[in-house]
Amino acid sequence: MANQNLTHHEELRYNYLMRNLNYLSPKEEAEYEYLRSKVEAFNQYHRNRNQFDYSHSNGSANYYESENSGDWTQEYYANDDYAYTDESPYTDYEQRQYTAQGLPVYDDEHSAHRSRKARQVAQARSQKAEAVAASKSPKSPRPKKSGRRRFRIKRILLTLAVILLAILAAMGYKFYKGFSSVGGNGKYSAAVVEKFNGQDTADGTNILILGSDKRVTQGSTDARTDSIMVLNVGNSDNKVKLVSFMRDTLVNIEGASTDAYSYDQKLNTAFNLGEQDGNQGAEYMRKTLKDNFDIDIKYYVMLDFETFAEAIDTLFPKGVEINAQFATVEGQDVSEVEVPDDLNSKDGVTPNQTISEGKQRMDGRTLLNYARFRKDDEGDFGRTKRQQQVMSAVLNQTKNVSKLFTGSEAIGKVFALTSTNVPYSFLATNAVSVMSDASNGIEQMTLPEYGDWVDDYDMYGGQALLIDFDNYKKELKKMGMR
Repeated sequence: MANQNLTHHEELRYNYLMRNLNYLSPKEEAEYEYLRSKVEAFNQYHRNRNQFDYSHSNGSANYYESENSGDWTQEYYANDDYAYTDESPYTDYEQRQYTAQGLPVYDDEHSAHRSRKARQVAQARSQKAEAVAASKSPKSPRPKKSGRRRFRIKRILLTLAVILLAILAAMGYKFYKGFSSVGGNGKYSAAVVEKFNGQDTADGTNILILGSDKRVTQGSTDARTDSIMVLNVGNSDNKVKLVSFMRDTLVNIEGASTDAYSYDQKLNTAFNLGEQDGNQGAEYMRKTLKDNFDIDIKYYVMLDFETFAEAIDTLFPKGVEINAQFATVEGQDVSEVEVPDDLNSKDGVTPNQTISEGKQRMDGRTLLNYARFRKDDEGDFGRTKRQQQVMSAVLNQTKNVSKLFTGSEAIGKVFALTSTNVPYSFLATNAVSVMSDASNGIEQMTLPEYGDWVDDYDMYGGQALLIDFDNYKKELKKMGMR
């Protein structure tokens, strides 16, 4: 049976492989396993004997058990081709010992006999391994902010909160002062808040805006409205949207029309019927718009003519800037028109006011007369269009946030003069966003559009407009109003 001990060459190779154990190629690993198995087999065999001498005729070597350690060591003779000489750097190699696992204890002196290339390769592999290990090591946590810095941030936030509360408190006080002033001077009394069963809208908030020809501060059973609008704010498009409904549009009014399928009442009749039924003009109008156009409305705002003029003069002491426009009158272009001046009526006589075309600033009375004029060739459609123009101008010129602070008292006064169920909390939380949305543009629609109707009559024989409700329901849906 062949001996399993290592030759001198094999032992040198084995030591080299063991030294570079972490950097071996697959081929070198196989070679290392082979040599290691020879060493382990030899040591295992000789551990069962107290002492064993083995000789070989050609190049003999003796393995003996060290008296001190009990490990097995190989000794070479002088006639061995691989024997060490006195000049050999390995003369003391025969004194080396093995570990308990049978692996030779490596002597660092033998690293000098590796080739330069091998040392360079080993060094490169070592550096690469260190880089990989460093990249995988967890990053040191960020140092926590110092307590002083956190305290400084909290102090700044607290200061801002106190300032904001002070501003809101001042605004609330001025608003209440303006609100309370109405009714105390004998000239005005607070508006009556009507019953209104508002419904939430799918996108944003719809607000019904009504203009009445009678005072809403005391209520009136014969009031009429020639301004019917729905304003949409707080929508996902970040725009202010405004739809005007022409008052002569034929609709079905529950309890007033011939049956549930007849369109035989003018739209503004709903307001008058509601006012006769315990001042529910706004509620009747909300329900009629819901039944005919399937549009939900949350709040209402109702102004009479005098209150409108007072509100404009209060909020805009220098007037509202507007570009006055009129259609032809009896087919002739005009540069100015005569408009009824209702607020200056006396003893049943209503004077006229002259309004020129072009850009100008209008006070509340002039702006009201301009919005109500309908004696040009566009008739009621032209009036509805001018009402939209006035509303857009007011919204655009109130988009300055500073008005919320400087005009709180005026806003409180207007709020008291206006019949509305809009809570002050809604104004406080949405005013800034509405002003911001107004700066993005006001999307407008007149319903019906010019000429998109059939001339017809209501059940009393009055001229009216018959429209395609299905078509305008789609338009309102596309606009995001329903």
